Amino acid sequence: MSKRDLKKYLAELSKEQLEEQIVELYEKFAPVKVFYDFAFNPKEDKLLQESKVKISHEYFPIKKPASKWRPKAKMRRSVAQKIIKHFISLGVDAFIIADLMLYNIEIAQTYSSQNLIKQELFYKSMFNSFEQAVNFTISNGILNEFKARIVAIQQETIQQKWKNKYDFDTILDKIDL
Repeated sequence: MSKRDLKKYLAELSKEQLEEQIVELYEKFAPVKVFYDFAFNPKEDKLLQESKVKISHEYFPIKKPASKWRPKAKMRRSVAQKIIKHFISLGVDAFIIADLMLYNIEIAQTYSSQNLIKQELFYKSMFNSFEQAVNFTISNGILNEFKARIVAIQQETIQQKWKNKYDFDTILDKIDL
């Protein structure tokens, strides 16, 4: 069904029929419920804090009280990417999304400052995240608000002697920071 056909169909329904269909969609499909729950009660700050905790646990997992050993960090970029994609689909404010994008890189840098990372993929994925964050801030017209954090991330790659530190430099050279 095309969007035009859908609009035509919806125009033919009474207000009560429309309400019934929306309630049915809400009950039947989890994404619809998530959307409406967020639309009517956004609580963006709470959502952001919960997301930051999830991302930080990828690098600094919590030791269970009864256990003697500490779980190993998983360092999965996909966890943050999934959260960011979810935020975008919900229509969360661009400032919050940019904050989360940069936080993901910053927490990874905090971890790498304390631990030797041998996987090349880690550095490549952090660069991809950095590039996406910079592009996101530019496309949403909020680069100036995040400039200091972006430069700090780039400087940290130099400080930690990341193998791809020059790739980070190249991004900043392109945008004239």
